[in-house]
Amino acid sequence: MRESLSDAIRTLPLPDEVLVILLAMVPIVELRGAIPVALGIFQFGRFEAYVLGVVGNLIPVPIILWAYPPFLRFTERHMMWLFRLLTRLQHSTERRHSRRFDRWRDAALVSFVAIPLPITGAWSGSLAAIVFSVPKKRALPLIVLGVLIAGVVVLLFSEALGLAVTAEG
Repeated sequence: MRESLSDAIRTLPLPDEVLVILLAMVPIVELRGAIPVALGIFQFGRFEAYVLGVVGNLIPVPIILWAYPPFLRFTERHMMWLFRLLTRLQHSTERRHSRRFDRWRDAALVSFVAIPLPITGAWSGSLAAIVFSVPKKRALPLIVLGVLIAGVVVLLFSEALGLAVTAEG
């Protein structure tokens, strides 16, 4: 499987570094997938894999934080079905998790982003910041901190799985 994934990724006509950044930008994959690919398939060193994964994972964050509210207004005017779906999801999430989130606020957002599990990460953290009305200027550094921590966790797991190049530090 590793060879087929490697072959599929290598058919794309982009530099390996750009592929890792793009992979880290993809929701759900994020740096959970980008760092292991950088280490295992492209044979990058630990530092380069970490930096590329973190940078790629952070690129969508300000876009989501600043573009989602206007996008929601656009859907209200032009795609009412999508607007209803998104607002229903927002209200449901807020109703179910607001007490816990309000109690831990900053730590909750950092932890949510930092724990590299499916449906957590920079994308979900950015949307959570919007749902729970965390000011953008407050949310951005918290999400950055969470991504930095998640990158270290993924790097350590990748090391434990033997993906890191041993000749480089």
